[in-house]
Amino acid sequence: MRLVIARCSVDYTGRLNAHLPLATRLLVHKGDGSLLVHSDGGSYKPLNWMSPPCSLSSEDPGEEEASAGVVEVWRVTHKKTGDALRVQIYEIIHDSSHELGIDPGLQKDGVEADLQRLLAEQVDRISEGATLVRREYPTAIGPVDLLVRDADGAAIAVEIKRRGDIDGVEQLTRYLELLGRDPHLSPVQGVFAAQEIKPQARVLAEDRGIRCLVLDYDDMKGIESGIPRLF
Repeated sequence: MRLVIARCSVDYTGRLNAHLPLATRLLVHKGDGSLLVHSDGGSYKPLNWMSPPCSLSSEDPGEEEASAGVVEVWRVTHKKTGDALRVQIYEIIHDSSHELGIDPGLQKDGVEADLQRLLAEQVDRISEGATLVRREYPTAIGPVDLLVRDADGAAIAVEIKRRGDIDGVEQLTRYLELLGRDPHLSPVQGVFAAQEIKPQARVLAEDRGIRCLVLDYDDMKGIESGIPRLF
């Protein structure tokens, strides 16, 4: 992982266009190729980012850029969509690289672990006639919660959260990219399952062809939740 603190401006072009004016920011270039642009606020969420599969190249600034003080230009391009993140660097304040090794993955809390176990026992909720292949199916960047096959034998990767947000969708997207390289699994469908799915996460998931599944924990345990239902 490479960490760069720099005075920079950032432009995103693709399905949407966005601009970050000149300011001091943290640029995180991960081993999976992704680039995240952080400010000193906003908690863990980047101001802008490019998810894998993508590639980063460094370019010399043009004459007009150089005269304005730009010393280096990064271009990060998504290999499938062609979306591009262009970073104009005016000054590098800090630049370091670190080998983090293999991460053991997130340890689920009690409710999330129970949701995984219950859904593994009730895979018909994912797809009628589905069968479980494995819980915690391994990938190079960590295990996906469930891998199942539908009634026709198609592979489905399922990521389970208590509260589904954009980070969970991004996590499942990375798993799908890796699993899709396996000819025994490809093409792999994605299901994002949670007790509550935020609207922004649902929009992003559906845009990427990922199906959303809302889980009723009490119902899965065989306990009536007390909430009125239409059917």
